[in-house]
Amino acid sequence: MPTAEQEIKKFERGDCKQDDVFYQAMEEVIYSIAPLLKSDEKYTKHAILERLVVPDRVIKFKVVWLNDKNEIQVNTGYRIQFNNALGPYKGGLRFHPTVNEGILKFLGFEQILKNSLTGLPIGGGKGGSDFNPKGKSDFEVMKFCTAFMTELHKYIGPRVDVPAGDIGVGGREIGYLFGEYKKITSSFEGVLTGKPFFFGGSLMRPEATGYGAVYFTEAMLETEGKEPLEGKVCTVSGAGNVALHAIEKLQQIGAITVSCTDSRGTLYDSRGVDLALLKEIKLERRASLEEYIKTHTDAKYTPVSEYPEDGHAVWEIPCYAAFPCATQNELTEIDAQNLIANGCQSVTEGANMPSTPEATAAIQGHGLCFAPAKAANAGGVAVSEFEMSQNASMAKWSFEKVDNKLRDTMQMICKRVALTAKDYGVEGNYVDGANIAGFKKVADAMIAEGI
Repeated sequence: MPTAEQEIKKFERGDCKQDDVFYQAMEEVIYSIAPLLKSDEKYTKHAILERLVVPDRVIKFKVVWLNDKNEIQVNTGYRIQFNNALGPYKGGLRFHPTVNEGILKFLGFEQILKNSLTGLPIGGGKGGSDFNPKGKSDFEVMKFCTAFMTELHKYIGPRVDVPAGDIGVGGREIGYLFGEYKKITSSFEGVLTGKPFFFGGSLMRPEATGYGAVYFTEAMLETEGKEPLEGKVCTVSGAGNVALHAIEKLQQIGAITVSCTDSRGTLYDSRGVDLALLKEIKLERRASLEEYIKTHTDAKYTPVSEYPEDGHAVWEIPCYAAFPCATQNELTEIDAQNLIANGCQSVTEGANMPSTPEATAAIQGHGLCFAPAKAANAGGVAVSEFEMSQNASMAKWSFEKVDNKLRDTMQMICKRVALTAKDYGVEGNYVDGANIAGFKKVADAMIAEGI
């Protein structure tokens, strides 16, 4: 029977070679769970690692649709159903030109452990398409979503696989997808989450991931005996759903949030960003952050062309807590060193794996609090499961009830991660604690179910 060391060396040799970002996610988990593998041979005996890193199925399909000029367009659609040991496959749909099988396998693998940490009965999956909704009319987006669901509906269901939104898939897209699902199946059921409230959605779903990241950070700082966020300068990257609502919650608790970013550059407003203006620019006008300085002339906008080599302008800003909320591998080792040099005390991953391995090592090596994505950004999927519960019972929960349940869930995740890290001899390491806690629950379920 292979030992924990042999399992790890097998992945080091590349015997399970995958796309870079997927391999990066696997490698982090494999090294983290070494104490668990050494403590109990049942996980190697039942080949849990080999079984966990291979999806149950990879679904790939053609999506053909007509644009506004009645020209035929062809995109590729995917659904990665990774693991359903704990419940129905659950994970978002991403519409973006960078979507491919490797990216979705990375996201789906992370989703397994993230969903496990919530304590809710949901498995892990991910999907999407290389379709780009930017620059498309509402009608074109609708036509694409209709064509996408024509194929996807064969593989999903409220007790089978429940997709949600992700990058490029918001309330508009979920509405079109759900509408087509109803037409095809003649069934009104909770097969998608992130729906508009008036036909089955949950209050607070747009806010959930950003709010949840802040709730987790508050709990982590308290656990580690650090000062709270109130009155502290915080930097945030991104200008999408997660970033904007992280900024919103930070401002609500009295933090001073001074930055955000988009694909074109970084905005810095030392007085604290004007959230209402940001929402108007990014959600209503879908414009560049450069528009902000037309209203607030004292603010500074740094275009991508002026970023430091191998770094990002947003992480050069002195802060107490940093919240990378844009995309994977956005925070580099150079960025981490800048944060450390400027006195940052806490880094919370709002996006999926936004820190490179080198950045994570530097941050942890200097004793900063570090909240990994699979724990810190689990708020979105938690509220998605709340939506599933509401749909199943045909009920509607108040904003206050959902918010309280979200806060309780994030505090519970933080406590579970911290205690697991302590139990396995890596106290204060929230990366290892999250990986071990998430893996153990899924692995135990897989063992109990047999093969």
